[in-house]
Amino acid sequence: MAKKVVATLKTTTGKNYAKVIRTLRSEKTGAYVFKEEIIPSDNVKDYFAKK
Repeated sequence: MAKKVVATLKTTTGKNYAKVIRTLRSEKTGAYVFKEEIIPSDNVKDYFAKK
């Protein structure tokens, strides 16, 4: 399911980036909301560890 945008996140400066998508529950409606962010690859585990 990876898209081409993931391949364009690699830079020649040495720092790679990843697009992360977190599923959250809306408090108003109870529906699922998707939050997308582009963060450095080193911080992916920390991003999903925090709530």
